[in-house]
Amino acid sequence: MKKSLIKNYAKLIVDVGANVKKGQDVVIYASVENPEFVSYLVEYSYKRKANKVEVRWTDQNIDRLHYKYQSLSTLSEVRQWELERKKSDLQHLPCHIYIESDDPNGLMGIDQNKLMSSSMARSKIFKPIRDAMDNKYQWVIAGIPSLKWAKKLFPNESNKKAIDKLWEAILKTSRAYDGNPIENWKNHNENLAKKTSFLNSLNLDYLHYYSKNGTNFKVWLHDDGLWCAGSEKTLNKNIVFNPNIPSEECFTSPIKGKAEGIVYSSKPLSYQSQLIENFSILFKDGKAVEVHAEKNEDLLKQMINYDEGSAYLGECALVPFDSPINNTDILFLSTLYDENACCHLALGAGFNNCIKDYEKYSLDELHKKGINDSSMHVDFMIGTSDLNIDGYTKDGKKVAIFKEGNWAF
Repeated sequence: MKKSLIKNYAKLIVDVGANVKKGQDVVIYASVENPEFVSYLVEYSYKRKANKVEVRWTDQNIDRLHYKYQSLSTLSEVRQWELERKKSDLQHLPCHIYIESDDPNGLMGIDQNKLMSSSMARSKIFKPIRDAMDNKYQWVIAGIPSLKWAKKLFPNESNKKAIDKLWEAILKTSRAYDGNPIENWKNHNENLAKKTSFLNSLNLDYLHYYSKNGTNFKVWLHDDGLWCAGSEKTLNKNIVFNPNIPSEECFTSPIKGKAEGIVYSSKPLSYQSQLIENFSILFKDGKAVEVHAEKNEDLLKQMINYDEGSAYLGECALVPFDSPINNTDILFLSTLYDENACCHLALGAGFNNCIKDYEKYSLDELHKKGINDSSMHVDFMIGTSDLNIDGYTKDGKKVAIFKEGNWAF
């Protein structure tokens, strides 16, 4: 892959994704396998006049050894230095850049109870700080190839060819392959904004999803809810940033406790290095009360019992079946990409900024209004080529939102 394209992609992540501003600190999370690409991110951040750039390296192989050999109590422990570092992030609000490249099956074979239980324990400790930081800093997650990830997707190719093919897929779906990536994203954000503007004008009461695979599902929306897409703004300084590269979705957070019916998955869900396949979720009074899966049903059950909010919905996202990601015909085994292939729902935490004037409310008030609270947020895909979604307005009018898998307007 041309180095110029890769550098332009790194610049896109810094300039449009994180939108680093003069004097800000930047924290980059990335695998030790990717020093060259990370050096591009560091340099572009400093060219944006960043104050300080810190790289927090990760290594999936080392993580695997920790999970294998450490006790559950040790894995669940949060040392004081970890807590202080998180408190420092709250104080300074650095831009966060997350680079995804791990092997999708890198933790396969590790005790799932150990993974889940330790994650829950640590999340409880960090959650108050994360809640306090919410919507106050820029962040972005983007992917780059690793050899193991590339070979999972293209097992019959040589190592170099597999990586090149994954680079091409990432750059094309991220609008960084043809033309000017920054200009491409400007146009993309404008198009997404037009769609959310129309959705917000409808004054929708609820959505009805149905398709031939058996999905028949209704979900209710907030009176003062908002549809969002693409770029967001920080609460304190109104800095525009793009948290997901790529992103195709228009999304909102539904009312907790108001969803009825059944949905069927349209793509496997990659979760904790396992694939949950061909599954269904039945909702009653907004809660997932029954799940079935042809593969890894127990893991799906664990997921909805992660905490008190994990069985409730936090997001409804609209993505056309005819999307750039879906049209690659690649299952990326990464939620960042697969969720942007077609319509999806998410179990777990909702988004506070999907409530109009959310900054006027406390966190408790937003939860009382029906924004779901959870330490988990897991997206799963339900979009099909024949998915229809009808919206019903507060005054009883029916509006076609999706027809045969794509936008109806």
